[in-house]
Amino acid sequence: MHAVGKAAPAEARAADGVVLFEQGEHRWVWLGADEDEDEGVSANQFLVQHGGRGCLLDPGSVLDFARTVANLSRYAQPSELDYLFFSHQDPDVSSAIPMWAGITTARLVMPRVWTRFLPHFGEYDQKRMLEIPDAGGRFTLAGAPLEVVPAHFLHSTGNILLYDPTARFLFTGDIGASVMPHGKETLYVEDFERHRPYLEGFHRRYMASNVACRDFVRRVSRLSIDAIVPQHGAIFRGPQVGHFLSWLEGLRCGVDLLGEMYGA
Repeated sequence: MHAVGKAAPAEARAADGVVLFEQGEHRWVWLGADEDEDEGVSANQFLVQHGGRGCLLDPGSVLDFARTVANLSRYAQPSELDYLFFSHQDPDVSSAIPMWAGITTARLVMPRVWTRFLPHFGEYDQKRMLEIPDAGGRFTLAGAPLEVVPAHFLHSTGNILLYDPTARFLFTGDIGASVMPHGKETLYVEDFERHRPYLEGFHRRYMASNVACRDFVRRVSRLSIDAIVPQHGAIFRGPQVGHFLSWLEGLRCGVDLLGEMYGA
């Protein structure tokens, strides 16, 4: 088990970020969350660093931009970012692409199926794209390997995750997202059964089907995972990883619920 969260107690929700993992020149940082969620969907942004270079995960919307840049500056400069990783096309993930492209020289990592829609967010340089095929792929951050794992239809038809074998962290985008009561947010899940109600509504509505859920669990079961890090809500670590994956594997959702949830 790696040193996960040594600087981040379970109750931490620091507005300016928290170091989640640090080993030598390799580090993961949670870049905080907006204290006022009224203007949009509250989202997590994460920074992976190795050898002084960085990869920013799901950088967020135009609403997140100023806060994320300010918090990023505590740990890295925009000029030190080599990659901006976008798990899918939703605006809470990617609507600030032109703003990030303007202050960095980073490559934009995104599922190939969605890259043709990016001009709708504004101007960017197509030559900076690192398009990820449906089967996934790999790239390196200052020599450290990072693996791109496909998770189609969860919930996006083109959806990718990032696995870091050094930290044993799996960034899952919307998979594992939780909607927690305002003021009750925690950084980590400590009791899965108590946390489960915060997962259920979102996953039943937004994940496509149990077939897609089982395919995801099958794909990631080969990985050594110390923490699952979603775009929204709390982080799963240690035994909570297995609890979440077991729950998701058996979840009926999306088209499984036609006629029950949607009145079809």
